[in-house]
Amino acid sequence: MEILKKEDIGAYKQFIKGHTKGHFMQSPEWAQVKSDWKWEAVVEKDSHGNIYGGISVLIRFIPGLPFSLMYAPRGPVCDVYNADLLAKLIGGVRALAVKYKAYLFKIDPDVKADDSKFGTIISKFGFTAKGGGGKNFDGIQPRFVFRLEISGKTEDEVFAGFHSKTRYNIRVAQKHGIEVKIMDSSSLDEFLPIMRETGQRDGFATRPKAYFERILAAFGDDARLYMAYFQGIPVAGTLAIAYGDKTWYLYGASSNTYRNMMPNYLLQWEMIRWAVQRGCCIYDFRGVSGDLSEDNPLYGLYRFKKGFNGEFTEFVGEFDLVINKPAAFAVDNGVKLIKTLRRLKNRRHQVKTNAVSKSKT
Repeated sequence: MEILKKEDIGAYKQFIKGHTKGHFMQSPEWAQVKSDWKWEAVVEKDSHGNIYGGISVLIRFIPGLPFSLMYAPRGPVCDVYNADLLAKLIGGVRALAVKYKAYLFKIDPDVKADDSKFGTIISKFGFTAKGGGGKNFDGIQPRFVFRLEISGKTEDEVFAGFHSKTRYNIRVAQKHGIEVKIMDSSSLDEFLPIMRETGQRDGFATRPKAYFERILAAFGDDARLYMAYFQGIPVAGTLAIAYGDKTWYLYGASSNTYRNMMPNYLLQWEMIRWAVQRGCCIYDFRGVSGDLSEDNPLYGLYRFKKGFNGEFTEFVGEFDLVINKPAAFAVDNGVKLIKTLRRLKNRRHQVKTNAVSKSKT
């Protein structure tokens, strides 16, 4: 086991790209995107000096406290059933924990929920599955996703596998003359207003321009900003990352005015075509709700992605390794106290607002 050295970063990138458990969030490039976190990686090498196991760790200090949280998104990247290898990687993480005074180490690995074997192995190292939570994007990373298997398939074969309504909607966009272009970061000024419009419509917070700039800069040709235009007007956009044998759909936005022209369907198809052309095995649509009832406000997102005939996949979720129990207790109670104080402050503000309103009437 060793902490990754600067001179080995190139080899580490190739290892992540070449491994079946490889993920863009375990890459050094993702560390450049998450610039408000510190990044380290632990690796294990064979007798020839080749990396055969690794785990990228993001580290953030807790404001006002001398402790840090360590998090390995979609890590580790290794044979997750090799207990000896896991022991070595976790040993390296514990060494980082001493260095950074970490109270907790969190993982949410690329392992399916029905994989009881992994759960048994990881629990022996002191990890506990994070209990509670719902099915609507409650974790750091989405627990439920759609994954489309495209290994060895042609574009025509992939297209034929879509539901008939999805194929029809792609053709609707083409018939309306929707034009999809691959753009650079200069087009973020077209993408962001549509993203904000989407956030307001669907009730989620949006990222600032600098965040998307970092993604495009860090991943270079492995990241693409797609924009859809109708008669030169930007009507929708998406951002995708391809890394190793997988492509991920990260962000999508669409104008309220032109949604009936189905630009989102055509954008998905163009990103899938890119994944096929790169020889990827998987196109990952990322998160959907695990609540499949039709009255769920997120059901429309599920139905949209389901139409591309991917596999509805549930991951095992988050596992926590408490490293410093007193510190964990202090942080947990501190966070709870802050949330309680915020609720009381908001409640007092609401009472005051109501009182002012009544006095005016």
